[in-house]
Amino acid sequence: MDEKNRPASAFPAPHMGEPYLLTPGPLTTSYEVKQAMLKDWGSWDGDFRAMTASLCTKLLAIAGDDGTEYDCVPMQGSGTFAVEAMLGSLLGPNSKTLVLVNGAYGKRIAETLRYLGRNHLVIDKGDYMPPRGVEVAAALAGDSEITHVVLVHCETSSGILNPVREISEIVAAAGRKLLIDSMSAFGALPLDVRDIKYEAMISSANKCIEGVPGFGFIIARKSELEAAKGNSHSLSLDVHAQWANFKKTGQWRFTPPTHAVAAFMTALEMHEAEGGAPARLARYERNRDVMVAGMRDLGFETLLKDRWLSPIIVTFFNPAHPNFSFPLFYDLMKAKGFIIYPGKLTVVDSFRIGCIGRLDEQVMRKVVTAARESLAEMNVDSASPPDAALKERARLAA
Repeated sequence: MDEKNRPASAFPAPHMGEPYLLTPGPLTTSYEVKQAMLKDWGSWDGDFRAMTASLCTKLLAIAGDDGTEYDCVPMQGSGTFAVEAMLGSLLGPNSKTLVLVNGAYGKRIAETLRYLGRNHLVIDKGDYMPPRGVEVAAALAGDSEITHVVLVHCETSSGILNPVREISEIVAAAGRKLLIDSMSAFGALPLDVRDIKYEAMISSANKCIEGVPGFGFIIARKSELEAAKGNSHSLSLDVHAQWANFKKTGQWRFTPPTHAVAAFMTALEMHEAEGGAPARLARYERNRDVMVAGMRDLGFETLLKDRWLSPIIVTFFNPAHPNFSFPLFYDLMKAKGFIIYPGKLTVVDSFRIGCIGRLDEQVMRKVVTAARESLAEMNVDSASPPDAALKERARLAA
């Protein structure tokens, strides 16, 4: 089917004509989500307190709990604020944590624990190799002092989808506790507490639920929240204190991001109307498949083999062609309506294209067309990567 005869996108283009954000969040949001921020809310008012309570109930439902065993604690700030809040509150002074690292965000977790002075050790798989259950089992068997394991669900520095179920089963079998950074995955990828064993997870408003930045949220067992009293290194990032205040008053302890919360409520309604996490995952997977197939047709190569490609963001190697310049490619893509992401690999040059946000496969076909036109404008007739990139990819486990 030629481009002009393809069906139109199911979603309107950005209302103000801004470029699509092909990043793992912030991302392109619907006009309805943006409209929700036009109303002011009193942070102590009953209507806003009811909104916060509904937000938590809906998030718990996505996680597969009705509030019986788990609870939801929103926290002001970026996703990293929520990560630090979870780590600083749920990991007590006598804890010892195994951090599974295969990218920038796993490294950030380890760095946070260094700042917090929490005892930890690291399994570092490099830029993108997945942590596997057998090596986690060996580490836990070899060190009885390890109390917790922390894993990034989708490591967006490479785009790899880590084997959460595999790791959760190993950790549970060893009698330890799993904390999951599901920042860029929750709301699309499965993370049901009835199916995957974990003590707590964190995510953010501006990811797969398709809200705007302003707060993150921790979903944790109530027993873990109760045990967190007195652990936190920080007044403002104390998850137990925030949780206790919600239970007592229904209010955030400090000024909440009222407009971001209102936008998130609209995003949650749209998430539910679409069919919840399964439907959103299906759309993101289709976005990925259409975009990856088109980019490969142009000669681009993905960092990861298909088994490990997440539906969140995909990493491509830079072409070896001497005329290719990523800064110029970025500018040309932006001029055509698409903001892409620089790469974070240390060994080879790369860039990333996100699959999430208020967009569908028809938009992704336009992304491929824009890439083709941009290469032509750069006089790049081959998008094939250098041999070093392919050798690096060959290291990835089958």
